[in-house]
Amino acid sequence: MERRDFLKTTGAVALGSGLLVGCGPVGRPEKVNINTLSGKMKLSWFPYELKLQHTFTVASYSRTTTPDVQVKLEYEGYTGYGEASMPPYLGQSVESVTKFLEKVNLDQFDDPFRMDDILTYVDSLDEGEPAAKAAIDIALHDLVGKILGVPWYKIWGYDPAKAPNTTFTIGIDTADVVREKTKECADKFKILKVKVGLDNDKEMIETIREITDLPIAVDANQGWKDKNKALEMIHWLKEHGIVMVEQPMPKEQLDDIAWVTERSPLPIFADESIQRLRDIQGLKGAFNGINIKLMKCTGMREGHKMLEFARGLGMKVMVGCMTETSCATSAAAQFSPAVDFADLDGNLLIANDRFDGVKVVDGKLTLPNRPGIGVELL
Repeated sequence: MERRDFLKTTGAVALGSGLLVGCGPVGRPEKVNINTLSGKMKLSWFPYELKLQHTFTVASYSRTTTPDVQVKLEYEGYTGYGEASMPPYLGQSVESVTKFLEKVNLDQFDDPFRMDDILTYVDSLDEGEPAAKAAIDIALHDLVGKILGVPWYKIWGYDPAKAPNTTFTIGIDTADVVREKTKECADKFKILKVKVGLDNDKEMIETIREITDLPIAVDANQGWKDKNKALEMIHWLKEHGIVMVEQPMPKEQLDDIAWVTERSPLPIFADESIQRLRDIQGLKGAFNGINIKLMKCTGMREGHKMLEFARGLGMKVMVGCMTETSCATSAAAQFSPAVDFADLDGNLLIANDRFDGVKVVDGKLTLPNRPGIGVELL
């Protein structure tokens, strides 16, 4: 059975009929015979600068904005939304994303259910540009889910009640600012994420511990260079209620990371060391788990494959994000019920979100019961 037919059958079974209840062009429910749909997909986009609520600092840089490109995919009255978010370290830009999107010719496809064919073609256009590819992937998933009238977590067979708590990120800053940020979020979340990797790591943690005893995940962003000092720091963190560590050392120091992981009292997750599906096999043994980010792995299709492959290797899985609107964050949340940790707070860090989508209720990710990726324009 081809993926197109599988998706159609899956959607039909989920709703008990060959006629699916979808959202029509004006958002009202209507019966749709998916076997009679035909036409061309129209891809459009525009740049959109994300404005952060606070200056965001990690071990290697600070920023107050993030460049972004918003994507729309239209077909037979349905609209799928996607986005490309580009933090500086990814090496992409609005110009490079726009140049890539201009290459994409979807006229050769008259059926959005040919998802593997479409996304394989998109991936073949350039060796890089994962954020641009993710934008199309997310929009296509949103479009197909809307035609089927089903959220993607249902298509994948996940129980939204099993979506985990999400971390909320506190960037590197002065003690006074860290104290203020912690007070703002401590009663809204069940777990925090703290950026470390400079010379004030212990001060950061001790300052937060003045305010709350919530579990903490830390992300060193490759900031620790010496394996012995990294391991010593991890033991200290364990004593202060830290529950996991992301990317403790530079990705080039894989042997040192493996040495630390073997001796660490906490699980060690790959972030900068992992981008796509092909990277996972080489990290087995060097890390306990991987962090999947749609902007690095080209989108939902590959992100879900990474989840399943890592599980097959006995590795833990985290789903993360960049600073993004609720569009990309909601897309990543569709497989969050299957992960060990979630860091899907990117939409909460910006002041100009365009979408209503996944929510955080008492610290827990709450997936909207809407088709596709579950977002609506504000």
